[in-house]
Amino acid sequence: MDKQEIKALKKQATYIRKHIIDEVYSAASGHPGGSLSCTDILTTLYFKEMRVDTKNPKWEDRDRFVLSKGHCAPALYATLAEKGFFPTEDLTQFRQADSYLEGHPSMTYVPGVDMSTGSLGQGISTAVGMALAGKLDNKDYRVYSILGDGEIQEGQVWEACMAAAHYKLDNLTAFLDYNGLQIDGDIKEVMSPEPVTDKFKAFGWNVILIDAHDYEQIYDAIQQAKTTKGKPTMVIAKSIKGKGVSFMEDQAGWHGTAPNKEQRDQAIAELDAFLAGLEVE
Repeated sequence: MDKQEIKALKKQATYIRKHIIDEVYSAASGHPGGSLSCTDILTTLYFKEMRVDTKNPKWEDRDRFVLSKGHCAPALYATLAEKGFFPTEDLTQFRQADSYLEGHPSMTYVPGVDMSTGSLGQGISTAVGMALAGKLDNKDYRVYSILGDGEIQEGQVWEACMAAAHYKLDNLTAFLDYNGLQIDGDIKEVMSPEPVTDKFKAFGWNVILIDAHDYEQIYDAIQQAKTTKGKPTMVIAKSIKGKGVSFMEDQAGWHGTAPNKEQRDQAIAELDAFLAGLEVE
């Protein structure tokens, strides 16, 4: 990617981060920390890589995406709205009683959502099923998924990973949003998943390590996955929980806490300042 493409992705990701803050603030509930940490991956997927059609969200030959860490719906909703699946104005209805934007993604109500998720471990299992269906139907679409690092404490994740390797699902690319924190604190203290890299390799996956906030690394990992044959790819993406908002970064307390008015205004001001800096560049 050239500098202009990276700059465009940075701007897009910042718009998405602003939406995330306003979604959670408007709802007075939600999960900002993990939503902010996976934003750059979602931005690269939807605005650089994935084959989707906003006018035909159920297009049979589209690439599929499953947010396995479904509690980070604010990031997915903001991405889909910015892409054009539904109006960005609807985002502040997040988690409202009469809104279609529920606390976890719903494929029934939200255009562009390929799978309803929320129960951790089940999203990656569905992504495996989608990838297997694509193989059986001789389709060329690809399937992408994002898991949380706390999520891989679920046994179902490893059953899904075993199946993906068994069926040689090289059309499946999963990202592990490795920010090191979950609702109860440091993942290594709650229930350590280490050694993560060795475990996924032992389960038969191609493993790539990247910086989750470096667009070139994200994009290059996707391209490497596409050229890897005979096995699925797990991209272990080292991220920062709360990325982009100074007082949220690397703080487990922002896993599922909404900002108040003062905090919301500070977060938006910081993100606007980042946008202004991009314009100067």
